[in-house]
Amino acid sequence: MFEENNKTTTMAPEHAVNNQDLDYLGLRNSEEVYRNPTPPELYEHIIKNGEGILTADYAIRILTGKYTGRSPKDRFIVDTPSVRDKVDWNDINQPIDGDSFDRLYQKMTNYMNETPFYVMDVFAGADKEHRVSIRVISETAYHALFTYNAFINPTDEELENFEPEYTIIASPNVTANPEEDNTRTETFILLNLDRMIQLIGGSMYSGEVKKGVFTTLNYLYPGKSIMPMHCSANIDKNNNTGIYFGLSGTGKTTLSADSSKTLIGDDEHGWTDEGVFNFEGGCYAKTIELSPEGEPEIYATTKRPGTILENVVLDEQRRPDFDDDHYTQNTRASYPLEYIPNASETGVGPHPTHVVFLTADAFGIFPPISRLTTEQAMYHFISGYTAKLAGTERGVDSPQATFSACFGAPFMPKHPAVYAELLAYKIREHGSKVWLMNTGWTGGPYGEGHRIELEYTRTMLSEALANNLDDVEYVTEPVFGLQIPKSVDGVPDKVLQPRDTWSDPKAYDEKAGELAQMFHDNFKKFQDEADESILNAGPRL
Repeated sequence: MFEENNKTTTMAPEHAVNNQDLDYLGLRNSEEVYRNPTPPELYEHIIKNGEGILTADYAIRILTGKYTGRSPKDRFIVDTPSVRDKVDWNDINQPIDGDSFDRLYQKMTNYMNETPFYVMDVFAGADKEHRVSIRVISETAYHALFTYNAFINPTDEELENFEPEYTIIASPNVTANPEEDNTRTETFILLNLDRMIQLIGGSMYSGEVKKGVFTTLNYLYPGKSIMPMHCSANIDKNNNTGIYFGLSGTGKTTLSADSSKTLIGDDEHGWTDEGVFNFEGGCYAKTIELSPEGEPEIYATTKRPGTILENVVLDEQRRPDFDDDHYTQNTRASYPLEYIPNASETGVGPHPTHVVFLTADAFGIFPPISRLTTEQAMYHFISGYTAKLAGTERGVDSPQATFSACFGAPFMPKHPAVYAELLAYKIREHGSKVWLMNTGWTGGPYGEGHRIELEYTRTMLSEALANNLDDVEYVTEPVFGLQIPKSVDGVPDKVLQPRDTWSDPKAYDEKAGELAQMFHDNFKKFQDEADESILNAGPRL
């Protein structure tokens, strides 16, 4: 049922009784420990355990229950002397004391010693010089299969001497007592950067595993002059590397999966002195409104054994209905990277020639493509702007501006200035060009205008990456100071100038002023850390 792929796994015995190398975690007593099982074995366990069901095409459908997304307000970092001055403590990076961590750690290991569990040994980082060895210990076979899909699996030889540098223990059935354990709810995601251990309790959602690894790498890599990035990446036929920053729903995965380019990865990368490398060995794509016409490469993965479909509605024949958001808008597909036909075999690429910031602007103000100076790049990187749409969350009845520093604030333990300065250094050092692309609305705000055609977005992106926009004429947008090309082959000129697409230009000016004020208000919390050149790169009120 499973096709061969480039990932190498070890066929573990059904019951591995030698737990000696788990002593460092206090895991000694379980009689059933499944070590690095293969995807077919995990399929059997998922079905036997009642964790999921097969779809008509033999993907596996999982319902994650109460939590269909991450729980950022339930995530804490253990406050210890060695990390205290290195973490940017805020309402995202919340501190918790060591005693509370120890209490929940003991509760979790006691439980795991009384129940079967799965051990997956994987690497984060396609660059062998900089990769980190990860051990994921999970109560569910589903989390084990997700780990197999998401990260880089060792060879048999590498497994023989595998020593984890970072360990995740995940158990949906272990919950906290908020009054005793100093958590917000029964759910807890605790990161101990001293001991390099993360605990995930009370949540079935697998994204906590993925983003737990990302958060840890974001803490470790800047000290090694490696820029960790919440971005996708690909390479065109001329060996130009493009990296695409953006929050959920802005098009990172869709644009990077372009069949005319080689996909390095869809979500998390590092930028070293040698080039870029993928942190992962798989993809985790949103599937709401997924179609074979709009995103054929991603759609095809949903029809392959080994793919996990999270919270996707199935019809009576167990065929996915990607337009149905009964369980959540945040439906997902987890699959190995090689399920994308044009995926890179190495997961590495040369220094980015182009850095692209993606925003789904529901206010219809930003142009579909514009060129940024390095100072503007730092300003927009720190801002991390996109917009939530009406109806996507309870209580959201009109478009709302959303700012997430570095296009990934929930995963950035250090101050945004640390990442912005490192990115600016990389851009200057390697002469990368920086673009801001609006994949959202034009001709008016959401409800009045329309979404920018994906065909136009892909055409503009390809022209930029091919350096065909270097010599065209540009005009300066007056509010945000963005440099907009006057022409792009294959795209109507009117589409490029957002003010020209509105039937009422004065309404555009008013809305642009409102958005500029939102940017200013958001940036106030960063202004003490930003120098004057960055502040001057912001919008003009």
